[in-house]
Amino acid sequence: MQKVASVMILSAVLSACGGGGASAPGPSTPDATAPYVEPPIPVSFNVAQQCESPRPSGTIDPYTRRPYGDVQGSLTTEKLWIRAFVNETYLWYDEVAPLDPSLFTLGATVPYVDPWDNSRAMFELKTNFDVVDTYFNSQRSLLLTPSGKPKDQFHFTYATSEWLAQSTSGSSVGFGFHVELLASRSPRNVVVAYTEPGSAASANGLQRGAKFLSINGVDVVNGGPDMLNEGLFSPVQGKLYTFEVLDRGASTPRSFSMTAGAVTSTPVQNVRTLAAPYSDVGYLQFNDHIGTAEAQLVAAINQLKAANGGAGVSDLVLDLRYNGGGYLDIASELAFMIAGASATAGKVFERSSYNNKNPFGQSAAQATIPFHRVSQGFSTPTGQSLPQLGLPRVFVITGKGTCSASEAVINGLTGAGVQVILIGDTTCGKPYGFYPEDNCSVTYFTIQFKGVNHLGFGDYADGFIPGGTGSPANHLKGCVVADDFTQLLGDTAEARLAAALHYRANGACPARAASAQRSASLAVSGLPLRGRSPLRENRFLLPKTRR
Repeated sequence: MQKVASVMILSAVLSACGGGGASAPGPSTPDATAPYVEPPIPVSFNVAQQCESPRPSGTIDPYTRRPYGDVQGSLTTEKLWIRAFVNETYLWYDEVAPLDPSLFTLGATVPYVDPWDNSRAMFELKTNFDVVDTYFNSQRSLLLTPSGKPKDQFHFTYATSEWLAQSTSGSSVGFGFHVELLASRSPRNVVVAYTEPGSAASANGLQRGAKFLSINGVDVVNGGPDMLNEGLFSPVQGKLYTFEVLDRGASTPRSFSMTAGAVTSTPVQNVRTLAAPYSDVGYLQFNDHIGTAEAQLVAAINQLKAANGGAGVSDLVLDLRYNGGGYLDIASELAFMIAGASATAGKVFERSSYNNKNPFGQSAAQATIPFHRVSQGFSTPTGQSLPQLGLPRVFVITGKGTCSASEAVINGLTGAGVQVILIGDTTCGKPYGFYPEDNCSVTYFTIQFKGVNHLGFGDYADGFIPGGTGSPANHLKGCVVADDFTQLLGDTAEARLAAALHYRANGACPARAASAQRSASLAVSGLPLRGRSPLRENRFLLPKTRR
């Protein structure tokens, strides 16, 4: 996906934090010479869709199926709406410091606070989007979790057109590869995590483990960040890029060129039963909780149910290491298909809690997501019975990029009594979510609810941690294992999958797992994927009236 300027964030990773000029807008706390006395905050409905550049009359919102209703307004009214929207719906609205919106104007230079680590840089507001995006990103909590990371790392915007394309069809601008930053500062190490079937990357033989050496002549290891940021994460549609890579297991680099174009992601990949002696073990790589995943997950579970002459599988390895989240309804469907009707009967998948204003006026029943037994209509006709594996346990492969709706799958299954064994790394820690909200062609994402499972647990802001005993509830049994780029995903020799199979057979981790992770942690310096779309690190709920 070619995200608007606010996610051109690799420069904040590839270069010294805050060094040079910031390449992206973000949260800011402008310095005022006098204390700001905030006037009364309007009701968001009264200033909604009053736009500096209204959309043509009659433009239809595909979710409500009604016109957006834009009228002529100004950047001032758009900022008034932002302040009202956050004040009404943000989970931590009382932790937001009021700021004078008049400081956020075209041509102004304001401090920028990166949601990832609260580091600061200066950013010049060059476009109307910069103004509203930067002001919105200033409207968030700057408090920290118990471990010291920013409490809210998930406050962002998207051009509405891009949000709709990505969330419904998985369409984005790129080449079809997804990368892992093994070393994000010089000397950098950037490798392919996986590729999309049928993409330009796949056609050029790019596979997991390939190391990027240069992009359009810029050295990946030590070169400037701008071209690297563009080529890896936000390429320009129609532009030709030349990549030099060292393939996994190769000793000689190779070069090839690709033109950036529309790529449709395949969220469910590598569905299979493993080779003997693991033929009763199913494997499923799940990368995105987007709309198209619903039909693909149904097909995957049906495939595993039909395996072994109809006997199905006795265990499942669910690979969520690169799955950052998406629709909670799809997470609920997947959890039901794994656990089955008996295990989930009378139980809830997730309960949502909002701020003390109850901004959406929901009753307890309306704030509850059940284990969906039928399809919700994302890419499968609404109301179709979902297939079931009925498994009492599941092995889940996790990474630092396993986030939000993926964590909800883990939490929801645990709450239903299904044993979840984690293999990999601590997850990102996001028990929060939101209802995407459009205003004037920009869709805003602000934390609006916290989710808990059937047992009332949802305190995992520091992630689900493998290798524990189940107490506290985010410390689950399993193994800490480094990601293995020497093997393809789904290969039984790949370290995390091999560890899952070893644990299955022995009830314990392989001896080398912990030491492998310690050395990997030194290389990664605790940094997860940062260049990918923020949409891939969140959970979304769409009100039933919008489906």
